[in-house]
Amino acid sequence: MKPPGISLGALARLCRRLATSLAAGVDVRNVCAREAEHATGLAARPVFRRISDAVHRGDSFSEAVAAAGEYFPTLFRQMTAVGEKTGHLAEISARLAEHYDEQIRMRRMFLVAISWPMVELVIAVTVIGLLIWIVGIIGGRAEMEIDPLGLGLVGNRGLAIYVTFIAGVAATIAFVVHAIRRGAVWTGPVQKAALRIPVLGKALETICLARVAWAMHLTMGVGMEVRQAIQLSLNSARNARYTEHIPLIKDAITDGSSLFEAFQLAGDYPTEFLDTIRVGEQSGNLAESMALLSRQFHERADAALKVLTMLAGMAVWCVIAAIIILVIFRLFSFYIGTIYDAMP
Repeated sequence: MKPPGISLGALARLCRRLATSLAAGVDVRNVCAREAEHATGLAARPVFRRISDAVHRGDSFSEAVAAAGEYFPTLFRQMTAVGEKTGHLAEISARLAEHYDEQIRMRRMFLVAISWPMVELVIAVTVIGLLIWIVGIIGGRAEMEIDPLGLGLVGNRGLAIYVTFIAGVAATIAFVVHAIRRGAVWTGPVQKAALRIPVLGKALETICLARVAWAMHLTMGVGMEVRQAIQLSLNSARNARYTEHIPLIKDAITDGSSLFEAFQLAGDYPTEFLDTIRVGEQSGNLAESMALLSRQFHERADAALKVLTMLAGMAVWCVIAAIIILVIFRLFSFYIGTIYDAMP
């Protein structure tokens, strides 16, 4: 697992401040000093102080950022280096700010859409916990064992086991999600398998290709070396299917293949994506072509995100329905069993 880094919101605000200050002619040393002075958080303060000290010693801003390691994402580190070399750091920072703002917007849309089903799931889980605890109290006062759920979970001990189990499931899910976001190697098969699921896979593919198209537009438009640009662009998809293509595409370009031929050789790319690359190469306007494709894919990504939220909501509803059905059948069985036990 990679160490924790700067949050997406903090990174977007940093890029916006960099773009505004540098475009206004503020010296980068003053910018870094201000960032170090106003940095908040135990992790951020020492990082920005080291960056400010390094810049004042004569290091470039990109070198100071690179020295911070994984605190900043790869795209930010490498685009900062390209921006300084080409003299377009302010423009690149502004584009990065837009990119990170878009990611924040999509994440917020997803969380808002999934919030109510999650609240209902929490209520359902809480009700079961209360049922386990209450029947334990009733059984204790009546000096008899009452287990309506038939799970062997009764009273304080049963509630403790139940809470531990729920906490373990929640921690496991959070761990897997965090690992996928951080790009852990072992999550690769999970990411590729998700792309093969009907409906869900198409939505994820659209979002991934929107990121790749945007990154290619940005990297190709600032004069970055082609193989480095491809590596950055495919890494931005944050899915193992596309990151596994990096060595193959880079080797094909080294052997003299065009970008279109290299991507076609890798497979897994729709015709529209490949045609845009071919037209852009033939016209000499690859960056502009990818900018147009990026806008189209981002519009589709909004629709894809709605599909994802719908599927996530349905999954939560299915879990709630399964819990309710299980509880109803367990209570019904307990009720019928009690009647039969009371009969002569």
